[in-house]
Amino acid sequence: MAQKQKAVVLFSGGVDSTTCLALAIERFGKDNVVPLSIQYGQKHSKELEAAIAILEYYGMEGKTMDVAKLFAFSNCSLLVQSSEDIPQGSYKEQQDIEGKGIVSTYVPFRNGLFLSAAASLALSLDCGYIYYGAHSDDAAGNAYPDCTEQFYKSMGDAIFEGSGKECSLEAPFITSNKADIVKEGLRLGVPYHLTWSCYEGGDKPCGHCGTCIDRAKAFHANGVKDPAL
Repeated sequence: MAQKQKAVVLFSGGVDSTTCLALAIERFGKDNVVPLSIQYGQKHSKELEAAIAILEYYGMEGKTMDVAKLFAFSNCSLLVQSSEDIPQGSYKEQQDIEGKGIVSTYVPFRNGLFLSAAASLALSLDCGYIYYGAHSDDAAGNAYPDCTEQFYKSMGDAIFEGSGKECSLEAPFITSNKADIVKEGLRLGVPYHLTWSCYEGGDKPCGHCGTCIDRAKAFHANGVKDPAL
């Protein structure tokens, strides 16, 4: 049975998910794409504010969900109730300091929960595909275990079987790094000036957290200045 040519895109307002959104629009047309943004109790709302601006840019409406209560028992440094500060330095530097793979900004099984919610929404809205922006930089050293190729394959199998083989999971950047994603986004004309990646919620990106460092490297590798700065 052919998959229905509509897609739910996990959409945070950051570089990876916005590029994913643009890819889905290119493939299916914006009228057949459903962006899904999720409030999970993060310390700031800058990404979600960015998501709203990006949807306005594309002339689209998205869906939102609030699952903050499901993470209420976690002390992950990204979450509002956490006693931990958001760490500075690259993910590799954080791993070397902690002596382990998983970093403190890993929200426990976040992508597993998000993808399950997206699968339910996809089936409800007659969508045959789910897109999410996992990539190899986040998976490196198991920093974010829900971004690895094995996790993607396992969740993809579960969603396909659990949906009665009506919905497939797509992670178009699973073997790519962030520089590759930016390169593709530049081709697609992604409005990177509207995106937000920083884990801090200041007026400007901090430039020192893991995701700021990765983002800066990705734009530099493509020979362009980050338009959000």
